Amino acid sequence: MTYSTIPTVVLVHGAFADAASWSGVIAELQQQGVPVVAPPNPLRGLAADAAYVASVVSGIDGPVVLAGHSYGGAVITVAGAAENVVGLVYVAAYVPDQDESLVDLQGRFPEPPLAATLRQSAYPGEDGRDAVEFTIAPEAFPGVFAADVPEEVTRVLAVAQRPLAAAAFTEAASTAAWRTKPAWAVIADADQAINPDLQRFGAARAGASGVEIAGASHAVAVSRPKEVASVIVEAFRAVSA
Repeated sequence: MTYSTIPTVVLVHGAFADAASWSGVIAELQQQGVPVVAPPNPLRGLAADAAYVASVVSGIDGPVVLAGHSYGGAVITVAGAAENVVGLVYVAAYVPDQDESLVDLQGRFPEPPLAATLRQSAYPGEDGRDAVEFTIAPEAFPGVFAADVPEEVTRVLAVAQRPLAAAAFTEAASTAAWRTKPAWAVIADADQAINPDLQRFGAARAGASGVEIAGASHAVAVSRPKEVASVIVEAFRAVSA
């Protein structure tokens, strides 16, 4: 097997986080010899974010397994249409269908506690007019995002949040890569940011295999990196075979 036929895992973070949120998972994958890349997700809108991730994927020599956390699940659903993507892993994530937005998907289930903690602010849009973005109120961040992460860590995460553009909630997915590519999923069953039933629905609809982690918060990749990495390794080995 030459290097170009060995899959590379590309980790796509979600809203209110950055690529460092994958640090523990990256360490686990590297220890097992799995090639891994964790690019920044711009968090400016589904089409633009998916196009950026697809550009990263297109620059990789060989097959790719895309793993997305949270909103990153919507991003990999679209970016996963790239020809060299051979598998998708959803980690406490949205799994939209074609022509479905996060608002559409969320509307099927009770609103999670996170929704009431969002803070709205403005940033300069591409057209020169103010656009809207959201962060989580810092005092609410530990409970709704990372309840099973040590407090000293959540205090840092709360002030290091990356905001999500409002447009990301309403843009519909232009395609759904899980309809033609194998999928795996990690369900965080104590998630206060994305309803666990929504996660289960998306995983089942995509025919995803994987695990449900008891007591895991939305920040499951931070709090339970071994379990998350094990599902990604399962996907890696399946597509390698």
